[in-house]
Amino acid sequence: MSQQVWDDPEPLTVESAPVPAYGTGSLADLLPTLAAGMDVPDMTASLGELSPADRNCVFLIDGLGWEQLKAHPDEAPFMSSLLGSSRGGTGRPLTAGYPATTATSLASVGTGLPPGAHGLPGYTVRNPETGELMNQLRWIPWTKPDKWQPYPTVFQLADAAGVHTAQVSAPHFQNTPLTKIALSGGTFHGRLTGEDRMDMAAEQLAAGDRSLVYTYYAEVDGKGHRFGVDSDPWRGQLMYVDRLVQRLAEQLPPRAALYVTADHGMIDIPFGEQHRIDFDEDWELRAGVALLGGEGRARHVYAVPGAESDVLTCWREVLGEQFWVASRDEAIAAGWFGPHIDERVYARIGDVVAAARDDVLITASEREPKESLMVGNHGSMTPAEQHIPLLEVRS
Repeated sequence: MSQQVWDDPEPLTVESAPVPAYGTGSLADLLPTLAAGMDVPDMTASLGELSPADRNCVFLIDGLGWEQLKAHPDEAPFMSSLLGSSRGGTGRPLTAGYPATTATSLASVGTGLPPGAHGLPGYTVRNPETGELMNQLRWIPWTKPDKWQPYPTVFQLADAAGVHTAQVSAPHFQNTPLTKIALSGGTFHGRLTGEDRMDMAAEQLAAGDRSLVYTYYAEVDGKGHRFGVDSDPWRGQLMYVDRLVQRLAEQLPPRAALYVTADHGMIDIPFGEQHRIDFDEDWELRAGVALLGGEGRARHVYAVPGAESDVLTCWREVLGEQFWVASRDEAIAAGWFGPHIDERVYARIGDVVAAARDDVLITASEREPKESLMVGNHGSMTPAEQHIPLLEVRS
């Protein structure tokens, strides 16, 4: 009898990661395409499948990935009926960008730039000037916004070009640093209820001969994190937001286009040691690490000076069959953060970058107790996280 030989699984190569479609089909390409169609100077229509409209509204639903929407036609009958309209009738999704997380994606959509340029390359990243981790969603510790992200938003450029520009969202977002650096320009209209936001978005869309309006809804993401995708609370939110989309679509003024999109998808990660690797309990992963940034499926790892190579080797040996593990320069060369990296952004990226392929997280039970308990997660380059809809309704 011949003896069976078991081959050790090969570690994932950096080149095998499915890099977002920057410049041809990513979230960062949406607003420049719409603005170019309204004759805003210096804007490029990278999404050539979209036909220009005089009045454009973007409704961003936080956490509603393409795969999750396709899997729930009964809960979202109106949006499901629009799946064929995605990306100008191609029926294809956009990619969010890496990492697939809210702060990064909102900066991408608002500035029209990939993460390597706008400089929000993760949930938490190191501030090279202070050496501290900076939470870019909550803006803690406070950092001067226009120094952290100096580029104008597409809304500001459109407003300067005479386009009627407005954002409609929850009132508490009006003065946040993230709104300032990613979504400001024109006027902000705070409305508490989803219905009021839809009505105000339609009103603002009709207020100019050329209009660019943005509106936002957060709780699909919130319920996904807490209870998981396909939980009853998550499905309830999907049903609610589906009605909101229909409400807005039915109020579009003439010569208008509504685009429904998202900042990322989501994946549920089971609890247990096989799926959740606790950095705070793992001496191998901690060795030589000064700071742990990012989030469970998209980690930035900052090494003690001189230990960069050893940390990369260790993380590859421990995680390389489940994560794409790259050095900073490898991740940049592979285009994970876009086609180029601004000098001010370079050191914000981890010495080691780890992106999950499998159903697994790197948690940190002591440093990140709340995040470590989340059921639904996102951040990496898998289709469930990266693919987002671009549903279209025209008047």
